[in-house]
Amino acid sequence: MVVPPVIAVLGPTASGKSALAVALAERMAAGGTPAEIVNADSMLVYRGMDIGTAKPHPTELARVRHHLVDVLEVTRTSSIALIQQMARSAIEDCAARRVLPLVVGGSALYSRAVLDELEIPPTDPAVRSRLEAELDDVGAEQLHRRLARLDPAAAAAILPGNGRRIVRALEVVELTGSFSATLPDGRFHYPGTVEIGLTLSREDLDARIQQRVDQMWSEGLVAEVRGLVEAGLRQGRTASRALGYRQVLDLLDGRIDEDRARTDTVVRTRRFARKQLMWYRRDPRIHWFDALDPDLVDRVLEWLESR
Repeated sequence: MVVPPVIAVLGPTASGKSALAVALAERMAAGGTPAEIVNADSMLVYRGMDIGTAKPHPTELARVRHHLVDVLEVTRTSSIALIQQMARSAIEDCAARRVLPLVVGGSALYSRAVLDELEIPPTDPAVRSRLEAELDDVGAEQLHRRLARLDPAAAAAILPGNGRRIVRALEVVELTGSFSATLPDGRFHYPGTVEIGLTLSREDLDARIQQRVDQMWSEGLVAEVRGLVEAGLRQGRTASRALGYRQVLDLLDGRIDEDRARTDTVVRTRRFARKQLMWYRRDPRIHWFDALDPDLVDRVLEWLESR
């Protein structure tokens, strides 16, 4: 097999990307091609955020080396620029050691920032701080309406409830005049990159998300969040807004009850997953596989060898 410089494993949340990447890395290593996983998810970088992010199990982390997992405290802000820089450093480290990097996960924007030619636009702490204060005062949906007036294409790419990304888009619009102009243009940063996508029906995806959220609660998500509050979760602009974590924070603050927290987590995760899949579907470079195929690993390896 001619080994590409990077293999990306993409798809909506709960589609099985992490498990597939571990299996591929192990099979490739057994065949003489050492491989390691480079995380491109903005939440797996946080120490202690294990249950709510469906972080790979410690046994998986031990079996295959993972980069960009458990590298930040929850008080630190994660950003597209930071993930891009760290992930590309990890990819280039792998290349220097003749190891195949498997880039896994993340929203379409984060994975595109790692995989495609994409310049990160400037930032201004004063502008960001003012917009974050507005976010706290008026909420994400009102800021999203403002973004839709200023840059409709950017607004269409961002969920109305994603306050962090809305603030960033408004910051860039204020500084440069356009956020949509900074979106990826479809050229790989590492020519020859191969993209593998996992897809499944809406019904199966919804069922998986429900099962995942149920499992998070049974494994102790509420207790995990309580512990992270003591570690400064509320002060973390990125970590505190993660799906599941912000709902449990609302529960701990008495704004909603536990049933509502669980339901909101399921609903918002399903919405996020559909948005992910919609954006990935626009990329003709992705080769899609059935996430529920019992022979998935063999199918992917056969396709890679056929290339």
